[in-house]
Amino acid sequence: MIRHIVFFSARDNEGVEAVREGLKALAAIPHSRVFEVALNSKVDPLSSEVDVVVYAEFEDAAALAAYKAHPLYAETTRKVKPLRELRVSADFASPR
Repeated sequence: MIRHIVFFSARDNEGVEAVREGLKALAAIPHSRVFEVALNSKVDPLSSEVDVVVYAEFEDAAALAAYKAHPLYAETTRKVKPLRELRVSADFASPR
């Protein structure tokens, strides 16, 4: 299984909700087993620059690649990119 985690910050406080709403569209892409978009609770003061987190699980690398190749992924990127400042992504294999 591949775990996919992406952290986003909005360009400004007014854009946080727009980033979150924009990213929620990715849930319609059928290749993930689990897909969540959430606001960072900002409990850890060292992570206060992160506003929105995307968490997804994929059966394998091929499913993750299919997710990223889906037309909705490109459309969502086009809409969200102008609203965000930071994007950090990590993918790792997990035994489940």
